Amino acid sequence: MSDNFSLIIKNGSCYIDGKLTKTDVGLSGNKITKIGKIELNSAKVYDATDKVVLPGIIDTQVHFREPGSTDAEDLESGSRAAVLGGVTSLFEMPNTNPPTSNLVEFDKKLQAAKNRMHSNYAFYFGATPDNTDQLAKLKDVEGCCGVKLFAGSSTGNLLVDKETDIEKVISSSDRIVSIHSEDEDIIKLRKKFIKKGDVHSHPEWRNVECAMSSTRRVVKIAERYNKKIHVLHITTKEEVDFLAMHKKNVTFETTPQHLTLYAPDCYEKLGSYAQMNPPLRTKEHYDRLWVAIKNNVVDVLGSDHAPHLKENKDKLSKQQIDILQGRELKSHEGMIYGQMYADWKTQKGFNLK
Repeated sequence: MSDNFSLIIKNGSCYIDGKLTKTDVGLSGNKITKIGKIELNSAKVYDATDKVVLPGIIDTQVHFREPGSTDAEDLESGSRAAVLGGVTSLFEMPNTNPPTSNLVEFDKKLQAAKNRMHSNYAFYFGATPDNTDQLAKLKDVEGCCGVKLFAGSSTGNLLVDKETDIEKVISSSDRIVSIHSEDEDIIKLRKKFIKKGDVHSHPEWRNVECAMSSTRRVVKIAERYNKKIHVLHITTKEEVDFLAMHKKNVTFETTPQHLTLYAPDCYEKLGSYAQMNPPLRTKEHYDRLWVAIKNNVVDVLGSDHAPHLKENKDKLSKQQIDILQGRELKSHEGMIYGQMYADWKTQKGFNLK
């Protein structure tokens, strides 16, 4: 093959065969065609001296706010921020207004994204108690990365909390079902633990059993029907240990914020800015998540990027009330992944492999 490159990345450090190696990368069009020593030619050259050259991040969980709340973010601005942070492919969630829970709304979102998004993208189809007939017809729907099931209430009005309905969704879908796993009955029962004005009560309200009860249930259903499911934003050491023994039908992910923040410090420093569903928990859970990362038990890191306007966050911070998902204002997960990389190198002894 002729060495006619459109771009040469010179002198960067690439992770090859288990170690960082200083080398060059040659691109022809949008494809890498050579990794190794490259002599300069007429191609555009980027000097990557003292930089690490990595593949673009794939983020499996983002909540852009289009349609419905585009004052906070839209498909164009969210994907632009993603690319700036090194995120080149993303899966976007359906809890918008209106929700992306039927084929008409799904097609509208595809059309809204066309020629506006700066990254690769795919969209989740939202599960409801009444749309299981459509969930069985998604296999050939272009741009559909899976089905999202909210077993516990959070931002938006998508909720499938009854076990019979959860079973219908998992058994009917011809796509992998990704699950926000909290038990709605426990959420309702434990509302008495909410202390107005005390953000520390958030993880007491949505406690460990709230997460574990739901996760046990969805895994049991997936195994009964031999269906694949993906459990989102795992936060507890109990879930990590349980899911590690049930990997045949289940994959799971955690988030950068649950690997960089923990209670009570996060609530003391950030107040309601640290509120999210499922909650940030104590250091014993944080530590177990890191053990799971190091031992390749966690399958995916997904940001759960979910922007809110600063003025709305400030109101909530003053009022100390509940129900916030995610943690960003107008930033994106790429920035947090960058901080995590620094933490891995300096604190965790974690390498790029």
